[in-house]
Amino acid sequence: MRRRDTLTSRLTRLVVASGLMVLVVACGPSGPPVQFLSIATGGTGGVYYPYGGALARVLTSKLANTQVTAEVTGASVDNLKLMQQGRADLAFTLADTLLEAAAGTGPFAAIGPVNARTVAVLYTNYTHLVTRQGSGIARVADLKGRVVSTGAPGSGTELIADRLLQAAGIDPRQGITRHALGASESVGALKDGKVDAFFWSGGLPTSAIQDLAASPGLTIALVPQDDLLPALQARYGSELYRAVSLPGGTYRGTAQPVTVIGVSNVLVASSRLTPELVEAITAALFDAKADLTAAHPEGRHLERATGPDTAPVPFHEGALRYYQARGWR
Repeated sequence: MRRRDTLTSRLTRLVVASGLMVLVVACGPSGPPVQFLSIATGGTGGVYYPYGGALARVLTSKLANTQVTAEVTGASVDNLKLMQQGRADLAFTLADTLLEAAAGTGPFAAIGPVNARTVAVLYTNYTHLVTRQGSGIARVADLKGRVVSTGAPGSGTELIADRLLQAAGIDPRQGITRHALGASESVGALKDGKVDAFFWSGGLPTSAIQDLAASPGLTIALVPQDDLLPALQARYGSELYRAVSLPGGTYRGTAQPVTVIGVSNVLVASSRLTPELVEAITAALFDAKADLTAAHPEGRHLERATGPDTAPVPFHEGALRYYQARGWR
């Protein structure tokens, strides 16, 4: 009995000692704490989300002790509201939405100006107005009285859709039967005959519209908007909106180019982020152009800004340091 008790006692001491060793390892010296950053992107059917996911992977790999995640959101308006609330550190946004946020007007009137700062101008968004061939919708003005999706609530699509409808003389709330759907939901609604047309502001190609165009027995049509450019520029300035050609063949069944309204996409950072961190983020962004392009073709348009007057709101101090070190005066 004594021998057995001695063996049991030794085993007990060994287990306790092993546990203490594990505890010491777990509680011993560790490296710097991990900082977590959030990128507000958009819906899964658009460009922001795959672009933002690729950027999150790049930043996580390039920035020491940093974990970055890309969040699904309603897109531009929601992204800037999340930044104002301290729930997003970086965000994708359209330039027209960003100007409203900086001024604290439009959808931001209730929360006041958003203190977002530019990191980079990324690529141009093409305003898609998608319908079925044979719908009788050849211009935005033809939407009067029709069933239309104007984009997800809190999106830049919704803002530009309302502005285009107003420019065409249509009340965005009363002149159409309005549905507020994101890209993927809009595609499903058009396919099922629940809407006559939908707006989408995005890069090329947009995967959800590619899927729609490939649907058996359905041929899409893209509606031009160049007739509304003078009205938009008269009201919002000549720099914000421009005519861009959506190339023929971008989507199945659309052989001819269509002139639509273009607006820039901007990556912004919260003013709460340090200059050192944003400078590192900006450097990693441009170093990873190939990775971003592999995630989505719009990554190929990433270029360094040529001066401080090329963005709708001022550049973050950290981004300025990056650009000034590479030739800005």
